[in-house]
Amino acid sequence: MKKILEVVNLSVFYGTVRALEDVSFHVNEGEIVAMIGPNGAGKSTTLKSICGLVPIKEGTINYKEQVINGLMPDALVKKGLCLAPENRHIFSSMTVLENLEMGAYTIPRKEKTLIKERLESVFQLFPVFAERKYQKAGTLSTGEQQMLAIGRALMLKPSLLLLDEPSSGLSPNYVEIVFKKLQEINKAGTSILLVEQNASIALRTCDRGYVFDIGTIALEGSRELLLKDEQVKKILIG
Repeated sequence: MKKILEVVNLSVFYGTVRALEDVSFHVNEGEIVAMIGPNGAGKSTTLKSICGLVPIKEGTINYKEQVINGLMPDALVKKGLCLAPENRHIFSSMTVLENLEMGAYTIPRKEKTLIKERLESVFQLFPVFAERKYQKAGTLSTGEQQMLAIGRALMLKPSLLLLDEPSSGLSPNYVEIVFKKLQEINKAGTSILLVEQNASIALRTCDRGYVFDIGTIALEGSRELLLKDEQVKKILIG
């Protein structure tokens, strides 16, 4: 399979503290890949490094067979690499429609037809937003806000969608809904790399996974292998 993302020997420091050490992994086109592990293991730092939000000390990040080290986040977005961040970061005082339009900020305003097409695509995936497009985003439920954050990222039709803790703060019902939507997004052609604290649903959803432990990758394998691995439970439980 062709790799859409390949991270090789990635190391990241926060001051003098090493947050990641010699981390290597990849995402194939069409895959859902999960990064799981305890809090503070380096999962979110890895995503931020890929997106250009955290400077890397060592290593190489290849996206679509091009080195993207040092590129600014807006340049990466234009290349089709988009992040739905942890805690959603929606614009609470703006409407649902305005939040989605913010997701299309790199599309020239004159491309009204394209923006409309992207909106319709998001409304088809999340019908509730077609009904509530003029509702203030801050009045949505937490689960709806998470879906809005994902919809905003989809406005640029990414080739690779990165998600940081998409189940955080959600009720069990919304966790199931969000992950079913991720599967739909993937089946429509978008590769997905997600960081997730809820290892159970992450491993039930992904094709492959990487288990982080204190800034390194301790284990990797298929969904089936990791679900059965007793070491995974030890790392996650402590």
